[in-house]
Amino acid sequence: MTPNRKAAAEQSATGDLALPALLRLAHASYGMAIREALQAVGFEDLPPNGAYVIGAVARTGAPLSQIVKSLGVSKQVAGQLVDTLVVRGYLDRAVDSSDRRRVTIALTARGREASGVVAATVAHLDHELQARVGPEHLAVTRVTLGAILEMAKDRAGASGEREG
Repeated sequence: MTPNRKAAAEQSATGDLALPALLRLAHASYGMAIREALQAVGFEDLPPNGAYVIGAVARTGAPLSQIVKSLGVSKQVAGQLVDTLVVRGYLDRAVDSSDRRRVTIALTARGREASGVVAATVAHLDHELQARVGPEHLAVTRVTLGAILEMAKDRAGASGEREG
């Protein structure tokens, strides 16, 4: 079966699912593959959402507050996650020398190794996905997902305007 014909068959198999269900299942598929890859090389103690945090730190070096916000969990839950990542040797945490109210986090050697596994797994999955649907469909998917994120930002901005 050609890649385009296979993609069409898979599309018809998922065509009756609502977009939020497809997004959830796709997210779970990537998450499962990442967790399996991490476990295969000895990172079985990485907690749920841990791969996301170390990946975000590795990719962007974003401040902890921004990473916590993107997780969509309470500060308490995020704090517990960071505590666990520190105790298990994935992150170092320190008080910011220029602003003692801020805490900075950095990947340890173990965290860098685990984030490399995450990045390699995502790259492999992206490559496999592109082989199944073609680069054009993958590009359209990225644009569509980006539009969903922009819609969420617009709604958040609008609700903030109403509250203010």
